[in-house]
Order: sequence, then structure tokens, then C-alpha cells
Amino acid sequence: MFNRAVSRLSRKRPPSDTHDSDGSSGSSRQSVKNTAKWAASLENLLEDPEGVKRFREFLKKEFSEENVLFWLACEDFKKTQDKKQMQEKAKEIYATFLSSKASSQVNVEGQSQLNEKILEEPHPLMFQKLQDQIFNLMKYDSYTRFLKSDLFLKHKRTEEEEEDLPDTQTAAKRASRIYNT
Repeated sequence: MFNRAVSRLSRKRPPSDTHDSDGSSGSSRQSVKNTAKWAASLENLLEDPEGVKRFREFLKKEFSEENVLFWLACEDFKKTQDKKQMQEKAKEIYATFLSSKASSQVNVEGQSQLNEKILEEPHPLMFQKLQDQIFNLMKYDSYTRFLKSDLFLKHKRTEEEEEDLPDTQTAAKRASRIYNT
């Protein structure tokens, strides 16, 4: 996990991905690329905070938001270094998502194998199999519906329309160059 995060951070993006030729931010073009990334894979969607936000909105409407919340909690848990904090987070994940009395219970096989004793000696990958089950459930079920949903398609259209709008600052600079020659 750590290596994957480092490799993501170390990837260099061409300047054209982040800035227009005049140095201003190319946010409208970048957002379209983000939408395309979301459609490329669930992994890409979950790496983008805006993508997670939109996916959560969709899952909320489908009454399955707990799946992405569990997945995110597990990702956060894996990054925890402090043993005491890890213990607290493990208990919180169990109480929130896995216990028979959980407020946002996820439907996974093997949750009954977790008990208080295991939670006392947590390790970063203790929820990995359950997290993988939820990931696959999202990938092959709700993610495909998300890509066909009005929520996603409307967001994508909005971004495409923003991309088609002329950049007034760039247009003004072009006009300035034309008339000042």
C-alpha cells in the first residue's frame, strides 16, 4: 500500500495536464479527464476525492453507502502506525460495519470470525479479505450502475459543456496579440 501511494505521488504529469500554455490552471479540462478516469476503473474513482463524493451520493440513493464507507475506513486503518490508535480504529470498524448490532452493517462472509480477542491484537491487513469482498461487490454491481446513472452522466455532461466554453482569458490574450501586431 505504501509503495503504491509513493508511486502515485512520484508520477510526473505533463504540464499540459495541469496548466494551459499561458500558465493558468486548466481546471475544466482536468475535470473532464477525471470523469474519464472514473469511467476507466473503480480504482481510479476511489483515488479521487470528487469521485468518491459522487459515488457516495449514488450509493446513498441505492441504500448501500456503507460499502464505500467500510472500504474507506479499511484504507485509513491500513495506514495507521500507532498500535493503540490501530486498536481503537479496529474496534470502531467492527462496531460500525461488522458487528451484528452495527449501525451500517456490510454484508460480507467471514465477519463472524472477528471477535473481541482478535480486535485486541490488530494488524494492518486484518480486514483485507472483507475489504476485498466489498470492493468486488462494488466493482461488479454498484459501480457499473453508477456509470449508467443520471448522476454520473449529468456530471460528465456538465464537465463536457465546461470544456466547450471558450476560455475568456485566453481569447482576450489572442485578440490582444492579433490587434497589437
